[in-house]
Amino acid sequence: MSGQIITLEHTSRVLAGNPLGDPAARRLPVYLPPSYDESTAYPVIWVLAPFTSWGERFFNLKAWDENIIQRMDRLIAMDEAEPAIMAFPDCFTSLGGSQYVNSAAVGRYEDYVIEELIPFLEDQIPNTNGRRGVVGHSSGGCGALRLAMRHPGTFRAVGSHAGDMGFEWCYRPDIPAALRHLEQFDHLDDFIETIGQRDTGGKDWFPALNIVAMAACYSPGEHGEIVLPFEPYTGDLRPEVWARWLAHDPVTLAADHLDILRDLDLLYFDCGTGDEFNLFLGARALHQVLEENGVEHRYDEFDGGHHGLNWRYEFSLPLLTRALA
Repeated sequence: MSGQIITLEHTSRVLAGNPLGDPAARRLPVYLPPSYDESTAYPVIWVLAPFTSWGERFFNLKAWDENIIQRMDRLIAMDEAEPAIMAFPDCFTSLGGSQYVNSAAVGRYEDYVIEELIPFLEDQIPNTNGRRGVVGHSSGGCGALRLAMRHPGTFRAVGSHAGDMGFEWCYRPDIPAALRHLEQFDHLDDFIETIGQRDTGGKDWFPALNIVAMAACYSPGEHGEIVLPFEPYTGDLRPEVWARWLAHDPVTLAADHLDILRDLDLLYFDCGTGDEFNLFLGARALHQVLEENGVEHRYDEFDGGHHGLNWRYEFSLPLLTRALA
């Protein structure tokens, strides 16, 4: 590795006292490119982790593969990517993730990234040039699109790899398995207590986790309770709750944020046609909305599934760094 990783320590004001009791003090790993020079100003790419993950896990090593740091070093050395700083926030929660939203049941993770971490990093590393990108995989890809639309001007370039979108296709199919698993418990809190245990309880456990965690993010109750989007016996959707979920869907958001998306220097997203969560259908729907409204973007499909997508950064990092240069 020729670039370097520094780790900043940050204590959040907005996460203090969060409903899940998760830590407010967190590490922010930052990648500085090879030949980093304090007299040079660099753009910053914020890299958002998927559900059940966090920033530092991007540095994991895997046989016959590159992690994102090794890949970025190589792309810069080959002049395929421009030098840039990368930041890897920790938005993990005890439910598995935050979806990078503000939620009365989870905490203020949108504010954490936008209001706290961005100015904190740019204060700690003053030779940033004010041009920012955001990219992520899965929940991180959803978060990248959503944050860019909700905070115009904050990011100039956006990338999403198999981002959560098209919620009718990616979340709704999990409801039968989630219902089946949750029926084993007298109360939702009893299920939540199983999270993190080694014996997860069978094939329906992850769909239950996924639906419960998304409900905590997308449809918290007035007092921070988790409101599920379906009836507990029949599985029928609760329309008013499901509408709250759809309000977070990038496909829904795009229709109301077309001018913000038009203003971006780069809008890139992709998905595998074998995606196990049907996310290619949501990606196609977003692509269609953008095409119909004349919003410049690049959408790629590839032969593959949802997992093991480190290699897709081979495509997004050059695009992002060139757009931000």
